[in-house]
Amino acid sequence: MSTETQPSSEQTMHSQHDTAGAEAPETSNAANGAEAAINQVQADLERFRDLALRSQADFENYRKRAIREREEAVRFANFGFVEKLVPVLDSFELGLTAARNTQGAESIISGMEMVQRQLEDVLHQFGVEPVQSTGLPFDPNLHEAVAQEQSETIAEGAVIRQLRKGYRMKERLVRAALVVVSGGQ
Repeated sequence: MSTETQPSSEQTMHSQHDTAGAEAPETSNAANGAEAAINQVQADLERFRDLALRSQADFENYRKRAIREREEAVRFANFGFVEKLVPVLDSFELGLTAARNTQGAESIISGMEMVQRQLEDVLHQFGVEPVQSTGLPFDPNLHEAVAQEQSETIAEGAVIRQLRKGYRMKERLVRAALVVVSGGQ
């Protein structure tokens, strides 16, 4: 009886080996699960790091753009005012031309010329300059051609005369000059 109840040493070893074999796959699955979790965490970490870097770059670009737009707004704050003042200056110059054609208006002409110089000085302080035209090549960015005339003295494509002054504020065009362009001979 004692031999039947007691397992043999060979059976015990075989049983222990089966138990160890059963534990190995469980440990292996747990290790694989932990490794997969670590890989997932590392992937998430890289994704969030990339997202943080992109967000930081986007914010830096936004900040630079906002600074640039604010500087431009300050730089061209008076653009609308200048745009409305230019036709007034045109009318003033027409009045001055009419006064020059009138006899006995020397004192009026003198006063109007002084006011014209003051207006031009104020515009110059704001960076407004007249567009040069006569004798220069036609530039569609600065000039608006209203006619073309034949000319033996002025090359084809050059401005013969200016009908209305154009103005530029810093590098921005306020109004294009109305010009007559040479068609050559």
